This record gives sequence, C-alpha cells and structure tokens, in this order.
Amino acid sequence: MTTTAEPLPDFLAQPSRIGTEITVTGKWVPAGRSGTFRTTAESTAMQAEFEALHASAEGHPGVLTSEINHAVGGGAVLVHQVFSDADSMVDHYSTAAADHIAALHAVATPDLHMVRGVELPLVARSAIGSAGVPTAVGELRYGYVRDDYRRPDPDTAVQVTAKWTCTSDDHLDELEYWWQRVGTDAHDIEQGLVRFEAYRVPGEAALVIHETFENSAELKFHLTKGTANRYKKDIDRIAAPEAYYFRGPVAWTIRTYSKFMRLPATYSTRGSAFTAQGGSASDGYLV
Repeated sequence: MTTTAEPLPDFLAQPSRIGTEITVTGKWVPAGRSGTFRTTAESTAMQAEFEALHASAEGHPGVLTSEINHAVGGGAVLVHQVFSDADSMVDHYSTAAADHIAALHAVATPDLHMVRGVELPLVARSAIGSAGVPTAVGELRYGYVRDDYRRPDPDTAVQVTAKWTCTSDDHLDELEYWWQRVGTDAHDIEQGLVRFEAYRVPGEAALVIHETFENSAELKFHLTKGTANRYKKDIDRIAAPEAYYFRGPVAWTIRTYSKFMRLPATYSTRGSAFTAQGGSASDGYLV
C-alpha cells in the first residue's frame, strides 16, 4: 500500500441508523433472450413472476421496501427490497419467495445480488443463498446520510449500488482508503450526493458501495468532475468493478459516458414499488 491510513472524519464515523435492516439489490436476466430490445416469452414470464412476488411482499410483515426496476434497453430487471431484520428476510424467502423461485429459475437467470446491512447474521445469508442466486454480502464500514435520513424524491433520485473487487487480497485496506477519500471529499464538494456508504464483503477482497444522488445532474458531476473522477485512477489501479446497478432516471449522456469509464452498468427505470409507512433508514424516512 502506497498511502497512509487516515482516521475517519466524524461524519463518516457516526453510528448508522440502519440498525437491523437488511437491503437486497439484485439482477435477473431472462433466459433465451434473442435480442437487446426484443421482448421474449421468457422475459414476459419473468416479469409476471416478479409482479406476483412484489404483490405478496407488499403485505408481508417486515418488508419495508419492494421495487421492480426495468432495465433500460433489455428484458432484465433489478429487484430491490429492504427488510426490517433478519427474521423478516428469512420468513420472506422461505414463504413468498419460495413460492416463485422455481418458476423464476425456469425462465430467468439470476445475476449478482448485493446484500447490505450493519451486520448480516448467518441465517440471513443462508436465506438468500437457498434461493440459488450469487450474492455479495456487505457489512457497513463507514458512510454518511444527509438531511436527517430523509427519503429523496423517487421521481428524480438516482441510486447507485456497485461491487468493487481487488486485483489482490493485499489491496483491500487500500481500496477502503481510496473510497474513504471519495466520501470525505464528496461530503464537502458534492452536496447532491446525499448518501454514501461503503460495505466490506466478508471472505472477499471486495467492497460494496452505495450512493444516492438527488438527480441525474448530480450524478453527472460526480462522474465527470467530482470525486469519482478525482480518484478513478487510484481505485482502478488496485481493483475492478464487478457490477454497477443504477436505479432512477439516469440521463442518456451519463449512460454513454459510463461506457468510457468501463463500468459494467445496468440502468433501470422504476416499475412497481411499495414503501411501508414511515419508510426506512436504509432507503430514507418518509416525512
């Protein structure tokens, strides 16, 4: 490591309000797809299964958020859920999700699911693993949330969840350091980056990063002139992005620019969505 570790600034070291909440953001791709912009029978069947799963999640105890986000330019979907705790997550995957998982696997292939929380009990990790999906389980290392955890406007906000994997196990501490620099500088110069969190993946030399931007313009600044641009070379030198999931109205210019950044990005628009009364610390409180 060529850098010197620095203490976390107070705003990155503040205890999180997430508590026992667990968030899952994952991707499914229809099997046998014949073209990027074509709707296949598998794609239609997959989306129907997810709509049914979403409907059952809305009435399930402990499900704080359930979203189906349709990929731009393809039949894939990003599925996003927040659970109040490990028990509610286990109950959901053993009941409602279990009723649909066989049908989903028949018409679709699961891609990476990023699971985030302050702590992830083994029972929670096993629950999603039993669904036969590849996962990256991240436990919170540091972060900040502006506006007293107020939920941003879902019509304009852009949510970014990504996994970065080190080229060597020896680089994990350095990767944490460079993302700490991103969060530290962004707190001062990017007021539109309202949420920034870094999660370490146990058993892997990898981090899951979650960021919330007020709108697409703030994301564009972050990528082209802000801290992502400032520290890109340092991060690229020791790690590579495995997946980038964008949820929200991302401008087409950003989608084009991210190709030059070589981000393995999936962009999506919000479909069916449910938020429990009051919201959650993980996605933001309703006020």
